[in-house]
Amino acid sequence: MQKDHLAILLEDISGKFDLVLEGHAALDKKIDDRFEVLDQKIEHNTFMIGALSQKIDAAEEKLSKRINDVEEKLSKRINDVEEKLSKKIDAVAADVAAHRADTEAHHGVYRVKEE
Repeated sequence: MQKDHLAILLEDISGKFDLVLEGHAALDKKIDDRFEVLDQKIEHNTFMIGALSQKIDAAEEKLSKRINDVEEKLSKRINDVEEKLSKKIDAVAADVAAHRADTEAHHGVYRVKEE
């Protein structure tokens, strides 16, 4: 009877061991499936990050060009304003000098005093 009892115990242990192996195989498959899903998500995110990086680079290039264009236009306008102001200041200085010379030519009527 001991031999039969031992055979029954071994068969029971073997059945339980088979259940553990089946559970392990099921967990292994679940883990593999999760890794596959995770790999797909990582690949998708990598693609999206690359696309976003390209868009950012393109936007940066456009903005840099626009900034350079604006800077060039502003520099030109500032130079034009400087030139016009310089001409006007020179014209006013010439008018003042002519007026002073005219005033000094009429000594008896007008006199310029400098302090």
